[in-house]
Amino acid sequence: MKKPKLPPKLAKPLKRAVDLPVWADLGLRLGGAFALVMLVVLLHWIDRDGLKDTHDGTVSFLDVFYFTMISITTTGFGDIAPVSDKSRLIEAVIVTPIRFAVIFIFVGTAYNYFIKHSWESWRMKRIQERLSDHVVVLGFGVSGSQAVQELIARGTDPACIVVVDPSAGRLRHAEQQGCNVLEGDATRDETLAAVRIDAARTILVSAGRDDTSILIVLTARHLAPGVPITVVVRADDNELLARQAGADNVINPVRFTGLLLAGSAEGQHIAEYMSDLASVDGRVQLVERPVRPEEVGKSLDQLATGKGVRIYRGEQCIGFWEPGAKVLEPGDVIVEIAVTP
Repeated sequence: MKKPKLPPKLAKPLKRAVDLPVWADLGLRLGGAFALVMLVVLLHWIDRDGLKDTHDGTVSFLDVFYFTMISITTTGFGDIAPVSDKSRLIEAVIVTPIRFAVIFIFVGTAYNYFIKHSWESWRMKRIQERLSDHVVVLGFGVSGSQAVQELIARGTDPACIVVVDPSAGRLRHAEQQGCNVLEGDATRDETLAAVRIDAARTILVSAGRDDTSILIVLTARHLAPGVPITVVVRADDNELLARQAGADNVINPVRFTGLLLAGSAEGQHIAEYMSDLASVDGRVQLVERPVRPEEVGKSLDQLATGKGVRIYRGEQCIGFWEPGAKVLEPGDVIVEIAVTP
């Protein structure tokens, strides 16, 4: 039975990496502030003879602790005050800088965990709500990470790439490249809806397991009927299942490796050239693009931008040697070999 289409939800916010866990960072800040306060208590206790208590004339440890706290917080009721030159010098030279340090620690903590966190959460939700024409990468293993690196090398803005993966460790690498990330299960509707998959430019699926990848394709196709989906599968008999699930392109790295090996057996430069075509770092690269208005009516071998090798005309695939390549028509999609800029 066909699953009902769910409206896009923002069930989970996009995230950014932090160097320390929140609890550890907060603990270090509070621990540092407490250590500074206790240092001031110790200094006041050692120099308690330089303090005067106008209430009972004696300065106990409780009085020292009380004086430290009102002094650090700059409250100052005046009931206990430094009267000796030594005490006043300690207050001016040592306690005052510590007072500022403690205040900065608390203000910085409040900023990081309340103001900044609230601002960052609001900003990321705004980004999430406005996601459009972005690339969604579902799975950031070996294939997914290589795909992201290649996309960025080809000029794709990392801010237009959203990576979804269940591993926080892998997502940290994606964040370091400037991508938006979401930790979650890409087989779930709410996860894909949270990254507005229906508004994406393209979807790349590489979950590491064929069964998981095919299930992700099925879920993604259900939520995004018109978005192109490319999936990586490793077993030949799963390629048909991936296409039936809704994938537009199915890549089998095992098959591709076999093609490179077989090509190498026919000549030592074939594998090198195929790798050159596939990478933006090579001297040439394969480019797919729609025919331009000024190219309509010309033949495929008259392209000024590169060497045309194939035309996709509706459901028809036309090679450069076939009669259909003699005249380019509106709506044609061209695959050409172009020189790397």
